[in-house]
Amino acid sequence: MKALDQAILAVFVLEIAARLYVNRQAFWRDPWSVFDFIVVAIALVPAAGSFAVLRALRVLRVLRLLSMVPSMRKVVGALLSAIPGLASIALVLLILYYVFAVIATNLFAADYPGWFGSIGHSLYTLFQIMTLESWSMGIARPVMEQFPYAWAFFVPFILVATFTMLNLFIAIIVNAMQSFSESEHQETVQALQQTREHIESDLHAELRGLREEIAELKQMLGARLP
Repeated sequence: MKALDQAILAVFVLEIAARLYVNRQAFWRDPWSVFDFIVVAIALVPAAGSFAVLRALRVLRVLRLLSMVPSMRKVVGALLSAIPGLASIALVLLILYYVFAVIATNLFAADYPGWFGSIGHSLYTLFQIMTLESWSMGIARPVMEQFPYAWAFFVPFILVATFTMLNLFIAIIVNAMQSFSESEHQETVQALQQTREHIESDLHAELRGLREEIAELKQMLGARLP
């Protein structure tokens, strides 16, 4: 197993060296190439002494599949392009979390300190509720035994946090993937258009050259004929 690992690492090193030799400075302008270089460089660091923690990071070599498979690169590119939108939604969700956590702490802290005893406890409990993991029988119903109208707090939170905000996350990711695919399609169309124009210009140039040669041949033949 160790021999196979060393052989695979040697292949990766040779590949990176070949790409560096061929691309030179362009290699460092490609984010995927830099990513591959970092992953392979981590695998080359001796996992001993103070670098022993890097032994676990060698598993990052599996992530090279992301740069080798075009479909995976497309998904990662779409996710990266969706980060600004996701950050905005995450900020809104964080504000909502804080508001509901303060309300829950003020309402339920005295009777349920394990769930809502502090802002931190309330945030964690609300996260569990958002994932819908035992939120009804595990949290909501026990609280409603002491506070019958607690459903007026939990239901709006689930509707806002789970069914609205999380769906916005999905919508942004889907929109980013669609936009990324459309941009790639547009780039492909433009590349095909440029190739066709280049071929047409070459054909026109060759046709002009042939016409000029034919005209010269006609002139030569006309001059030789009595």
